[in-house]
Amino acid sequence: MAQKPLQNYIPALTGVRALAAYLVFISHYAYAFDENFPRAVQRFLNEFHIGVTIFFVLSGFLIAFRYFDSFKLTGDWFRQYLKNRVARIYPMYFLLTLGAFVSYYFTHDQKVTNGFANPIGLFFMHITFVRGFFDDLKFTGIAQGWSLTVEECFYFSAPFIFYFAKKYNKFWLQWAVVTGVGALLVVIFSRVNWYGFFGNFTFMMLYTFLGRCFEFFAGIQLALIVKKRQAQIGGQAKTWFTYGGFALIFVCVWIMSILPIPKGHVAGLYHPLGIATNNYLLAISIALFFYGLLTETTILKKILSNKFVELLGKSSYIFYLVHLGWMYDILHNAFNKWNDDIFELYDKWGKDWNSPFQYDNLNVLYAFIILNGVSILLFKLIEEPLNHYIRRSDFLIKNKPRNPDNKSEAIKA
Repeated sequence: MAQKPLQNYIPALTGVRALAAYLVFISHYAYAFDENFPRAVQRFLNEFHIGVTIFFVLSGFLIAFRYFDSFKLTGDWFRQYLKNRVARIYPMYFLLTLGAFVSYYFTHDQKVTNGFANPIGLFFMHITFVRGFFDDLKFTGIAQGWSLTVEECFYFSAPFIFYFAKKYNKFWLQWAVVTGVGALLVVIFSRVNWYGFFGNFTFMMLYTFLGRCFEFFAGIQLALIVKKRQAQIGGQAKTWFTYGGFALIFVCVWIMSILPIPKGHVAGLYHPLGIATNNYLLAISIALFFYGLLTETTILKKILSNKFVELLGKSSYIFYLVHLGWMYDILHNAFNKWNDDIFELYDKWGKDWNSPFQYDNLNVLYAFIILNGVSILLFKLIEEPLNHYIRRSDFLIKNKPRNPDNKSEAIKA
């Protein structure tokens, strides 16, 4: 069978997005299954935050794959590049963040502000992504949105990373320098009481681009290898990279699950060895897995390329933003109310029946299904149309007919 060159649209990597988002979901709601699983299994599920690392490595790969050969440090190129990134990330983030602060106005839920005195000021810190630099504020608003600050830092840095990689051929020295800058900021600001701005090494290594840059560099390196070797989609019958990399990912999960949990934290991720495993060993394992998806023909690749899984992948960005926070809280409160109403009805009937909403694990499953449906609707009705509108608009730079950057969104980070 004739081999096809690697295309800009890679369905399996779109499906990976859904896998990553669902792993993060499991890590946040594993507590609902505590009574059903042994402690070792609970610890294992708690480390499924690895979905975030999958996102970071994937972003590094996709940005480098699309832009490494064509980037130019010119005003027009940079404006077009930022326009594409804004179209991809910003509209839904802004709308859902606005929703979080509107809900705070009515509920005064302290999870949204963490005691920050000025909610309006905090809202602007969110929509400009700067809250992610402050340890005390990282989980405010849309808690998982801290990772978007990391992503945006990478987006701004990527053209310069490419420039120095080409000009000085010092690609892997860069991540060490970037991490060193992060360490220096911690040394400088750790004694300054400013909402935890680079307040400690754990925060810097787990919640900032300076600490997590290796994950993006692993993705960039993968893109450079793929370009150099002109990898073929479906070109190999071997499955070592796909299944070997996939297995190594969960070996990393297991390592973190057996590490002692530092005081005040909830997962082995926060142990120094957990940080090293997550930021470095896991990133390499994910890159190997991606290389397999790009070059090998496997059942797993076919599953991730399935049209429905592809749709879940396209809507997974929204699912990631809504699976934890104000929208989930609305569902949780509704389930509790419906549970109370059902038992009141049973009392009137004189029945001793079970309620479909009395079990936490079932409620989590209901929420998972509903939020996926909401995510697909928001993707189709809002995210995708706004994305296309911004790309066709004159925002930042006048739109050019047949702009090559207006390709299918599944390849975009």
